[in-house]
Amino acid sequence: MNDPQPRFLIVRLGSLGDVIHAIPAVAALRRRHPAARIDWIVDPQYLELLTLVAGIDHCIPLDPRASWSGLLKAVRDLRRVHYEAAADLQGLLKSALLARAAGARRTLGFPRAHLREPLAGVFYSETPDVGDRPHVIHKGLALMRALGVQDADVVFPISIPASRAAAAVREQMGPRYVVINPGAAWPNKRWPPDRFGALAAALAERRGLRSAVLWGPGEESMAAAVVAASRGAAELLPPTSITDIVAIAKGASLMVSGDTGPLHIGAAVGTPIVALFGPTSAERNGPWAASDISISRFDRCACHYERQCRRSQSCIDDISVDEVMAAIERRVAAR
Repeated sequence: MNDPQPRFLIVRLGSLGDVIHAIPAVAALRRRHPAARIDWIVDPQYLELLTLVAGIDHCIPLDPRASWSGLLKAVRDLRRVHYEAAADLQGLLKSALLARAAGARRTLGFPRAHLREPLAGVFYSETPDVGDRPHVIHKGLALMRALGVQDADVVFPISIPASRAAAAVREQMGPRYVVINPGAAWPNKRWPPDRFGALAAALAERRGLRSAVLWGPGEESMAAAVVAASRGAAELLPPTSITDIVAIAKGASLMVSGDTGPLHIGAAVGTPIVALFGPTSAERNGPWAASDISISRFDRCACHYERQCRRSQSCIDDISVDEVMAAIERRVAAR
């Protein structure tokens, strides 16, 4: 790697949480190669987030649902850049194929045991050992060692944008507020809305904190149910963009959420976190700061990484309001 200005391509299309978890690897690559060109292929719906991340030269929007003609055009454009290396931080067949098709001199990916779709490995020219640390952030950082990166610090160079929604939250709720995020793409990850509402009521009673309830597409009724169960302790947020969530989370005293994108945004900007995990692993996907707390039922879940629970009651439903409130007390004390 003698080129004084090497060109690197990162492939991490989605989802939102996974894109966030890839940021420290890219930040470490930038620190090691300050003069390099670093491009990132991402699903267009997450482009808004990457515009806030320092150190990326070009964010390349590529809809994974695009037609074959659209994909072929994107590949032709990528091949014109002549990348030194393409690194697939996703581990799927489609992402691996994109990384290889970009025509880089080297195509890096995770070893077979770490791939979500093991057949992706056939497209890599290199699969360096990434060690046995379980969190996806550390796996991404370890993959960067093949590109000369020795720095394993977890850094998120995310700028905090101006946001009318965040300003409205501060005006309405004051400088200290809690963000409650009841939604998740998978029903199996969702804690019941009535318990989130009871938690908001307990936070107001015991700590004098009001809660702002976040929601995404199709989740407004769920968020409204949280507010209805809160005994006046919670307020429904207006529709928010990714940049709004970044700003709102940064200003919060605490965030309580299941395993979903806004949780990982909060963790990335340093919001104190109490996270609720059911079918997914907190060790692999959860908050990484030592002071943040994850309450997990992964060890007793029968439906690991399944969207729907196959039992009469989801394992995450076993988490009580008292258990979450006790975790909040510990997290606040740690701060």
